[in-house]
Amino acid sequence: MKRIEIFIENIILASRWLLVVFYLGLAVALAIYAFSFAGKLIDFVAKVTVLDETDTILKMLGLIDAALVAGLVVMVIISGYENFVSRFDEAEEVHWLGTIDAGSLKIKVASTIVAISSIHLLQVFLNLTQFSTEQLTWFTVIHLAFVFSALFLAYIDKLMVKEKIGKKADEPSL
Repeated sequence: MKRIEIFIENIILASRWLLVVFYLGLAVALAIYAFSFAGKLIDFVAKVTVLDETDTILKMLGLIDAALVAGLVVMVIISGYENFVSRFDEAEEVHWLGTIDAGSLKIKVASTIVAISSIHLLQVFLNLTQFSTEQLTWFTVIHLAFVFSALFLAYIDKLMVKEKIGKKADEPSL
């Protein structure tokens, strides 16, 4: 019976390597998104002399938005692989590798989503004439939902850290 249990446990542990397909897929998607970003940048450079200030700001906000999304994808790929599949062999060379656990990843993802939503909302407010009052209200409500979610996740993470510190303090010292 013990052999069967060990066999099942080995299969379950090995299944984490299936996640590599997802992380490689995200890397491919990131490369495709980089081409999209390059297209936006080329379009911006080609039109920079004819754009007014508002349109210039909107184009730059679009580029910032793309950079935030790309950073989010990289964060998910690296920390997901590091947390769920395997440690990187070259972790000493990149000081921040391995410092993002699953809890802090959630906070960083939520914060990045709030930042992306903020940029989108700013883009909307710079184009007020293109949106109805109802649309503006919904954009704002959705953004506030993202903000609330990020704050709630941060609060939960803070409670978890306090609990971990409390448990360590209760442990007898050796």
